[in-house]
Order: sequence, then structure tokens, then C-alpha cells
Amino acid sequence: MINKKVANVEEALQGVTDNITCMVGGFGLSGIPEKAIAQLVKLGVKGLTCISNNAGVDDFGLGLLLQKHQIKKMISSYVGENDEFERQMLSGELDVELIPQGTLAERCRAAQAGFPAIYTPAGYGTEVAKGKETRAFDGKMYVLEHAFKADFAFVKAWKGDVAGNLIFKGTARNFNPVMCGAAKITVAEVEELVPLGSLDPNQIHIPGIFVQRIFQGKNYEKRIEQRTVRQRN
Repeated sequence: MINKKVANVEEALQGVTDNITCMVGGFGLSGIPEKAIAQLVKLGVKGLTCISNNAGVDDFGLGLLLQKHQIKKMISSYVGENDEFERQMLSGELDVELIPQGTLAERCRAAQAGFPAIYTPAGYGTEVAKGKETRAFDGKMYVLEHAFKADFAFVKAWKGDVAGNLIFKGTARNFNPVMCGAAKITVAEVEELVPLGSLDPNQIHIPGIFVQRIFQGKNYEKRIEQRTVRQRN
């Protein structure tokens, strides 16, 4: 058994440099690797290409990297609630590639599985398909989309063991699982890190073979992006 536990986030992000491409798990503010993102801010690395469903909000998560202009390109499915993301995109300060959400997920999954590309019907006949190979299958047109190539994948799980086996909780099981193993190095941060053999094998969502480094984070904020409450009767 390979012990993939590292002492802290500083050790987990060793090898991160300027101009890397990184995948960042989560959806909005749900299941984002907050400690890894905070360390990227602290390191001050520049020229990042970030593959993430969206960038959350201005003052948290990837929004902190955008504020400091550490990201040169966002590959996402939508802008979301981040005003700074929108401002930088419209002003031309930030290179943005918007991709249909399902295609974004499948390009991650293709990288995870070792497939070089996928065919998808999403985007055929639109700007999304411009300059890309298309092909008909059973009378329906599809667009060829290449698997992502990333240096690091940063993901967050609820619980993991020292071998890198992961369990996600609730809606944090979004882009995190498909990004595991989809980059050269996958760094997983977990709320609870347990010894090998502590997890029920039937409950494990991602096996440790997809993870290279794992550490336990503390004091997660778990913010709510859009709070909706019911009026009191």
C-alpha cells in the first residue's frame, strides 16, 4: 500500500509553478478545494489556466485568484455569481473558453479514463463547433472534443484514507470525482483523514489509484452561494 498522505497543504502543492493548467473541483461554492486555492493565492503563482465549472463568488475560492490576476484563462461552463469574472471577461483581461456543462464533465472523464477525445452532439451547428471535426453517427451529427490535459487536479472530499480512497458527501459529488486522475497529479483535501481499512469499500466513490497526494484540511467555511428561505407563517 502506498501512503499518499502529506503533512499539509504546503507539501501537497509542491511543484506548482507559474503557467500551469489545473483542474479545480466543485460547483459554485459546493465542494471547492478551499485550502488548495488559498495556497495558490499565497504562493502568488501567475498565468494559471483553470478548468472549473465556474468561479464561484468574488471574495472566495477562485474569486480570490481572479482578484489578484493570477488566472490568465478560465475554461468553464458559465460565469456564475462572480462579478469580477464577468468584468475581466468583458474587458478582455481574461481569456475565457465557455463549454457546455456536460461536455466539460466528459472531457474531464475522458482524461481520467485515458481516452484522447469524445464525440458529443452538444454544440453542433453553433460557435462551439467552429473549426472542429464533426461526424455523423446513426444519422445524427456529433462534434469531436479533445480530453483535457492538466498538470494538477485539486479536489475536495468529505472523507478519505491514507491510500487516497475518497468519499464525497451530498452535492460536493459534482465535478470532483471526474477530475480525480484526470491530471498528472491529483491533490485531494479531505475533512476527515482516516487509517487504511476504516472506510467501507462499498461506500468509496473514487479509488486511491486516482490520487497522488492527500491531506486533511481544517475549519472549512462551507458558504452558501444563494440563500433561499421560506417566509415565516
